[in-house]
Amino acid sequence: MRNTVNFLLNNWLNIASLTSRERFADHSAETFFAVLDTAETIAHEKYAPFNRVVDTEEPRTETNADGTLRVVLPQATQDAWRAYADSGMLAAAQDYELGGMQLPYVVEAAANMFFSKASISISWALLTTGNANAIMVSGTAAQKAVFARNEFAGRWAGTMCLSEPQAGSSLSDIATRAVLDDEHDPLGPRYRLTGNKMWISGGEHDVTDNIVHLVLAKIPDADGKLVAGTRGISLFIVPKYLVSLTPSPLEGEGGGEGVAGLGSQVGTSPSPQPLPLRGGGAQIGERNDVVLAGLNHKLGWRGTPNTLLNFGEGKFKPLGKAGAVGYLVGKPGEGLKGMFHMMNEARIGIGLAATMLGMAGFEASLQYAKDRKQGRPIVGSGKDAAQPPVALVEHADIKRMLLAQKSYCEGATALLLYCAKLVDETNTGNPSEVADAKLLLEVLTPVAKSWPSENCLEANSMAIQIHGGYGYTRDFPVEQYWRDNRLNMIHEGTHGIQALDLLGRKVVMDGGKGLMLLANRINETIQKAFHKPLLAEHAQTLARALQHVGQATKSAWSTGNPTEALANATPYLQAFGHMVLGWIWLDVSLSVEGSQTAANDPAFAEGKHAACTYFFHYEMPKIEAWLAVVKSRDMTCANVSVDAL
Repeated sequence: MRNTVNFLLNNWLNIASLTSRERFADHSAETFFAVLDTAETIAHEKYAPFNRVVDTEEPRTETNADGTLRVVLPQATQDAWRAYADSGMLAAAQDYELGGMQLPYVVEAAANMFFSKASISISWALLTTGNANAIMVSGTAAQKAVFARNEFAGRWAGTMCLSEPQAGSSLSDIATRAVLDDEHDPLGPRYRLTGNKMWISGGEHDVTDNIVHLVLAKIPDADGKLVAGTRGISLFIVPKYLVSLTPSPLEGEGGGEGVAGLGSQVGTSPSPQPLPLRGGGAQIGERNDVVLAGLNHKLGWRGTPNTLLNFGEGKFKPLGKAGAVGYLVGKPGEGLKGMFHMMNEARIGIGLAATMLGMAGFEASLQYAKDRKQGRPIVGSGKDAAQPPVALVEHADIKRMLLAQKSYCEGATALLLYCAKLVDETNTGNPSEVADAKLLLEVLTPVAKSWPSENCLEANSMAIQIHGGYGYTRDFPVEQYWRDNRLNMIHEGTHGIQALDLLGRKVVMDGGKGLMLLANRINETIQKAFHKPLLAEHAQTLARALQHVGQATKSAWSTGNPTEALANATPYLQAFGHMVLGWIWLDVSLSVEGSQTAANDPAFAEGKHAACTYFFHYEMPKIEAWLAVVKSRDMTCANVSVDAL
């Protein structure tokens, strides 16, 4: 995997060019890859050896003296968190003033791949970075200084609390209430929250001193009623423990910086007289009324504590009143805007997680296929039983499954790194190109999350198949990789939701400008590949796929009826994703051809060309079949009666 990542970053994406930008001027290609070295080492030492441990020693609860539940995790999880936080990875892309390294996001994403591959169950620390980033975008100066800074330092962890037991993915149906308590709190308008949140990863644990929950809740109208739909949904910071704003010396009592000391870095504090905070930027106060109601016991990701949380149930009365204390982030009614900043980042992270689980399975099954001797090759009229058995990898069907895994996982790796670099383009790119980068990222995000989640899961299934009966046992790791990966089609927006987003919004917004922009990028690759004998046939195949996707998009919306257009959104997403991966593979193959890497390592180049050819010969033909029902606006699924099912 490392050789592939190095090639993609060096030769294909040319990340060294980012050092010419002011934000990254202190770095070099050498420092970028030194970060990857460090991440790979920590993942190898603190994560990988304990992947099975955290799978079997699941989070459990114990009862506190006050009757509340606490979550107990293995020591390995504690050690991994500390190693990750001490490495600076939580703040890798942040400003120096925030304790960050000002790394490009693409380098941060590449480094995090190693942790996801080593143990996805321990890698839930990545939610903390997303939480803190959302606060940095929408929060007040004090919220950034107190909450985000402590998260970036690894002292506190973060979650996102969207779903509710009765609502699931339908955020318009959430019922958690937020009632104004004090409009002039130094940490922002203070509210009292009551309600329940479900599927909260990292919702309760003892790994950090505090947990910062980002919670979606509705502010009642003047009559005390919750507004239907998504209007009125706001975003709140609800810490497990309140933060004390009692003045104290900055030095000699725990050290740390205060809100006043961070004014030049994160803006002016909303408090007329900013109060310094102790203990790494904050003084932990009394317990907030956020209580663990129970753990969800999952098929995979078993090492991650996944929780049901009750807000404001009355177990505690913070500041002497009922209701969990929450601080408004951003403006009232704009909660989804703030939360989706975190979710879009999380969707790229989920795509990376799915890809790395697929990669782990691919590498395990490749090694097993090389080591395991079984069967004899067909020679002439049949098999010669007198000959010794050969390694599994010598059989054509085993090679087929290995090539499929390679094409899925390495292709998805390239796609996710490309999307990560687009994030850098939106933040630090040429002003004339920023708008295009944002639009292209909008179109590709549903694919970046969903395509690896589906196809790298299939790669894990093939890894089990290559192991045969052994793969179905816990004696080998591939069954765990499959279990862990099965979640990725569900969380951060299910496969079907991503499909509706792509066909219902992304490809038609701004008159289809995003789709046209992507088509132009694809056509640029096609034109280059037409002049390469090894790739010309693939270029023709991709050109036909692009034409079919364009026709299907127009046909789906030709009647203007959303019910008809979106009835087959998922087959559209599958076809669209395959077209994108075909483009990625063709573009990567162009970089391989004639490169110094290919000259120095012919097997590396052969592997990339073989995976690309496999994808074009075995996968790209599926596109037309998927799009047939989209073009005809087939209503079989939409119209079948419930009784018929």
